[in-house]
Amino acid sequence: MRPRSIERAMLLGAPLLPSTDEHAASAEDLAACRELLRKGSKSFFAASLLLPKRVRVPMLPIYAFCRVADDVVDQASEPGAVEALTARLAAAYEGRPHDSPVDRAFSDVAREHELPRVVMEGLIEGFSWDAEGRRYETLSDLHAYCARVASTVGVIMSVLMGVRDPQALARACDLGVAMQLTNIARDVGEDARNGRVYLPLAWLEEAEIDVGKWLSRPVFSAALGAVVERLLCHASVLYARADLGIKMLPRDCRASIRAASLIYSDIGRVVEQKGFDSVTSRAYVPLARKLLLLVRALVSPTPRPSLAIEACGGPLDLAPLPEVRFLVDAAARPSRKREGERA
Repeated sequence: MRPRSIERAMLLGAPLLPSTDEHAASAEDLAACRELLRKGSKSFFAASLLLPKRVRVPMLPIYAFCRVADDVVDQASEPGAVEALTARLAAAYEGRPHDSPVDRAFSDVAREHELPRVVMEGLIEGFSWDAEGRRYETLSDLHAYCARVASTVGVIMSVLMGVRDPQALARACDLGVAMQLTNIARDVGEDARNGRVYLPLAWLEEAEIDVGKWLSRPVFSAALGAVVERLLCHASVLYARADLGIKMLPRDCRASIRAASLIYSDIGRVVEQKGFDSVTSRAYVPLARKLLLLVRALVSPTPRPSLAIEACGGPLDLAPLPEVRFLVDAAARPSRKREGERA
């Protein structure tokens, strides 16, 4: 997520607007958010076209704000960037956004859909963990990272769909963690060459891999492959859990989420075909295969529960991961609108 320099100049450091409704986002503001997405993430932009308009349109400002936030944290040369960004987020929620198209559009969407602020704060925290090069000792620690940079997105999408059921939110969080773990398994070599490691350090120690020595010369080994395989096995359980939540989504949203699940989990299949070697080369799903999976999702958007259970060899534990519970609790609370309707 990297805005061009002119966009960066436009979006950062703008003054706050007074708290008044007359500064609602314009059509031009929404168009700027759409262009930011189109240029910044062609894959995500294409996938968004499968969503109904009522979800796709409000998604654009949220993506744009997240992209700008990531850039602010990643490129910050001064301390206090996260604090300033959190204050900027608060201003948007209070109806006095920074004078930029992204902030105005995001402010409208976040308040209209009652998107919990803690979800966005969690995402910003995840960006800050990336910027500081944090490493993760245990799988639970890695879950906490995935919750912030990926499960937050699942919760955001659920809220935009109008889904507030705790079980559905927990399954959306499962999908976010599974997709992020897949990314990590795919990018082991690329991350290492950038001096980063996301695999659980305890797992690497068990495999007798000296992280410092390995980072100085990243090469594939059978021991490393076993760690990658272990991570993908865990991700497969979470994909199966997530599949059970697709039926809880509105019918017009199921195919898009199913397609995302199929395509991302297929990256793991490609890594497996390469003998779990994601150091020598980077796995990718060919376009023809993506189209095939897309058709599969359109034809059968709701997986059969029995298949998900069989894929994991037995009954699934469907309790939310402890590391994502704060997101589920935040989004599952009844909205002010529904409370007013009951009163």
